Amino acid sequence: MQVHDEAKPYDSINITPMLDLAYVLLVVFILMTTASVQGLSISMPKPSNKPSTEKHDLKVVQVLPDGALLINGVTVSMGELETQLLQAKAKDPKMSVAIKGDARTQYAKVVSVIDLCNKIEVSMGLVTSRIGT
Repeated sequence: MQVHDEAKPYDSINITPMLDLAYVLLVVFILMTTASVQGLSISMPKPSNKPSTEKHDLKVVQVLPDGALLINGVTVSMGELETQLLQAKAKDPKMSVAIKGDARTQYAKVVSVIDLCNKIEVSMGLVTSRIGT
């Protein structure tokens, strides 16, 4: 009767599963790298070098954190804001509105001012500032 030695060491290691894992990691790395390199290309309008000789009325509408509205520094309600903007548009059809929302303001209040400007068809812009200013 022969005794088989079950504790006999292996002469070679099967590295196929380790290579499969390395190839999968390499493919994931390549895909993630190319995905992060790709971006959205946009073409921004270039400013004209000609100074504007036309002067049009500009109304600054501020939305405070508590939801109060100011037009050129004077507190108004939404109805009064609409009336003043309509009167200003009647005087100068090319008037524009600058909307300045505080960072702590509820976004819905700023959107309602934007909707009002769209409704009465005046040109508008959002005032932004750098962080910390």
